[in-house]
Amino acid sequence: MQPGRYNGSVPGEFRNPAAAGMIPAPTGFRYTGCIGKVREANLAKRFAILMAVLLLAAVATAQVPTAGNVYFGWTMNHANAGFNTTGNINGWQISAEGKIAPFVGMVADISESYGTIPIPTSILFGGSGNTPAQGRVYTYMVGPRVSVSIGKFRPFAQVLVGGAHLHQDTPQYESSYAWAESQVADAFGGGVDYKLLKILAVRVQGDVLQTRFHSGHQTDERISSGLVIRF
Repeated sequence: MQPGRYNGSVPGEFRNPAAAGMIPAPTGFRYTGCIGKVREANLAKRFAILMAVLLLAAVATAQVPTAGNVYFGWTMNHANAGFNTTGNINGWQISAEGKIAPFVGMVADISESYGTIPIPTSILFGGSGNTPAQGRVYTYMVGPRVSVSIGKFRPFAQVLVGGAHLHQDTPQYESSYAWAESQVADAFGGGVDYKLLKILAVRVQGDVLQTRFHSGHQTDERISSGLVIRF
């Protein structure tokens, strides 16, 4: 069975000799006869600009925080990469909250999750079924959080907006497929902190992460648990 080839002379299309005709390639698609490589030199710059704009907007409408917390934790994302194929990918999540009112804080949240997210076999070889692909999902978001302290517990709810970046490839094949793209993302959910010490707590949280890869709309479930340093 022969692998497919990207026909660079026909923009936006993907040639697969195992399948008749031409089919549209997804946005951000890159395909080569060897291991695919995607140029991501401007990714950090783009997200830095996005985060700067969002944080400046938050600061412009809020007072200087007088208290807050920093969170470090493990996260699992039931991720959909845009082909209606899903995979459970694990990673880390870091957030910082600054209180701007007794029950309201502003949050900056970043995460990275990685693992196997399948892609349709037809993209590589034609035919049906799915093929394992290595995937990474990065998120960079900010937004408000509402919370209240009840004894040692602090339940909270939050809404975050920002960006998400997806990278997938199949380096296990001689003729490989790789793609990367960045899109707007948002998340809403909540969790609870349990105070262990004056400056230390544990957190469990969950949210619904919405991404927009391949000009579509994906809804992922994400959970996280870790330690909170309070100040």
